[in-house]
Amino acid sequence: MTLVESTEHADLRAAVAALGRRYGREYVSQAVREGKHTDELWAEAGELGYLGVNLPVEYGGGGGGIAELSIVLEELGAAGSPLLLMVVSPAICGTVISRFGTEEQKRRWLPGLAAGTLRMAFGITEPEAGSNTHRITTTARRDGDGWLLSGRKVFISGVDASDATLIVGRTEDARTGKLKPCLFIVDREAPGFSYRRIPMEVASPELQFELVLDDVRLPGDALVGDEDAGLLQLFAGLNPERIMTAAFAIGMARYALGRAVDYARTRQVWQQPIGAHQAIAHPLAQSHIEVELARLMMQKAAHLYDSGDDIAAGEAANMAKYAAAEAAVRAVDQAVHTLGGNGLSTEYGLAQLITASRVARVAPISREMILNYVSHRTLGLPKSY
Repeated sequence: MTLVESTEHADLRAAVAALGRRYGREYVSQAVREGKHTDELWAEAGELGYLGVNLPVEYGGGGGGIAELSIVLEELGAAGSPLLLMVVSPAICGTVISRFGTEEQKRRWLPGLAAGTLRMAFGITEPEAGSNTHRITTTARRDGDGWLLSGRKVFISGVDASDATLIVGRTEDARTGKLKPCLFIVDREAPGFSYRRIPMEVASPELQFELVLDDVRLPGDALVGDEDAGLLQLFAGLNPERIMTAAFAIGMARYALGRAVDYARTRQVWQQPIGAHQAIAHPLAQSHIEVELARLMMQKAAHLYDSGDDIAAGEAANMAKYAAAEAAVRAVDQAVHTLGGNGLSTEYGLAQLITASRVARVAPISREMILNYVSHRTLGLPKSY
């Protein structure tokens, strides 16, 4: 991989940044206040080809990869108008279907995901399982030519705005009797499928939901990929999720730092702008460095994933998500501190990011689980659990 961004990537970054600036932070804030989705931005991003830049050309996509999709999310975030559902709909669901779906599934879903006319949520987290995916209890059992799916999911983003949800369930291995993970496409209107909003303190147009799957009857072709290769297919979607979460965090950090730098450059209390004082300038410079370093790891992870090296991409994607989340939390905190009381005012819109930046630390996987991954997989240390 080259450390110098290609002309194509630079052009994509500039074009998406221009789109993001036309909407800006106030657009997102107004959507939150009015209880609306950011449908206008989503639709325009789809029309311009940005939502499907990672999907195959033959299904309406741009033929790129997660590297390109992460640029789109990062730049929208840096403009103050991120689209969180990009982490789920084109990145996880679009990737899994394009890599493992049947021809019929690809034709049914990928063109709409690429154009933004269809959206898909992703359901893996369960109330009793937490970070331990081996404790997932949502099960699928065969029923004639189809399936019956039962279980519960929590903290599922954007179900109300999505046409279907890609659900992680488990089926029984006929040879061992053990449960193995599988992926199912569940239509939002499927009988037995219901959802309830979870009240959150995060100011976001994308809402969180609990799902109840009460013997949801699915056709045989709702299964994505091979029943015996569900774990491989699952992680093929989780690595892009971590990379895109890093892009979301980096975009947020850049937006916060941009507001803080503008303020520090112009705010004058004594004889010179406050940005001339090292107590203000150095922490902002340090945050900028941390964000740039996190971006390099994110780009490495995207490159490895797009080149087909799933194992190496797993390590890099976890590291990128960790680094970006830490950088975002510190950048937002420093931005708010730089503005003082103004940093907590509605006018400047930074206070909302205090809670939002914490999301990247705990979702889709906590920083402690990433440290477990690195200590076990990379350093070869024994497990504590």
